Amino acid sequence: MSSPLLSIQNLSVQFRVDTGWVTAIDDVSLDLAAGECVGLVGESGSGKSVTALSILRLHERTTTRISSGLILYQGQDLLRAPGSAMRRIRGSEIAMIFQDPMSSLNPVLTIADQMSETLRQHQGLAGAAARKRVVELLGLVRIPDAARRADDYPHHLSGGMRQRVMIAMAIACKPRLLIADEPTTALDVTIQAQIMELLRDLRRELSMSVMLISHDLGVIAEFAQRVIVMYAGRVVEGAPVAQLFRRPVHPYTMGLIAAVPKLDSEASRLATIPGRIPGPQEVIRGCRFSPRCTLARDCCLAEQPSMQLVSDHQSARCPPRILALSEGHG
Repeated sequence: MSSPLLSIQNLSVQFRVDTGWVTAIDDVSLDLAAGECVGLVGESGSGKSVTALSILRLHERTTTRISSGLILYQGQDLLRAPGSAMRRIRGSEIAMIFQDPMSSLNPVLTIADQMSETLRQHQGLAGAAARKRVVELLGLVRIPDAARRADDYPHHLSGGMRQRVMIAMAIACKPRLLIADEPTTALDVTIQAQIMELLRDLRRELSMSVMLISHDLGVIAEFAQRVIVMYAGRVVEGAPVAQLFRRPVHPYTMGLIAAVPKLDSEASRLATIPGRIPGPQEVIRGCRFSPRCTLARDCCLAEQPSMQLVSDHQSARCPPRILALSEGHG
């Protein structure tokens, strides 16, 4: 079996607050194979974006620290790589599409100027050669009249067009891994579908691995091959996408899937998960989902459950639920 392209092992990240350090993500482990698309799902505050930013070491160093773990990219630990190595990897081998393209793009520079910076840094292109490549990339992401649009400023473009520009910048150097953090946030449904179709085509054409972060299970079901479910800074379940949607194991995963609106349902109210996700400063002795879980037992309140293999390629952090499944009560 070949080694994964990216392997996150027992990663814990802490943030500085007024009272000291709090743990934002705790003991997170996941692998991503070459050419694979993995989806990270969970409510806001579950640790998805913190995990992604840790891969590229984009956290503010004065207020963030990695308390434990490894992030191995092709066998190299990115957490201990020198700054020069990270500057070479960022944008060239690992690229990221951020949530809000309007705040990610510089409002006082043209699209061509911003895209040329990446090409100059990683490929040594400048002048006419850089502009030619910029126009090619804008055409690749299906921006019409690309030569003219290259001279526009971000505020001249619609939300969907700005997101396409962000994608063009991310794929400029043909990265091996693309991290897409909520790439369809704030876009209408039609544009969302177009952006996801574009990402699917580009992934196939460029043979990229993709880490897709989303709270939209519909997007994950259509795009990802494998799903990692996060809750309160921890991974609670992982499985191939079809297996997870067919037979979720963890009660949190079950709640997320149950909350997806169904067109053939006559229910007047959508299903919800009671309560709220705990903040990083809240101390919960047992399972972090236990205050919201209708299946919680005494053991859930006493200690943190560990990840356990449920079936082939599926694991979850929920011993009581696993026991029920093994006894045929799932």
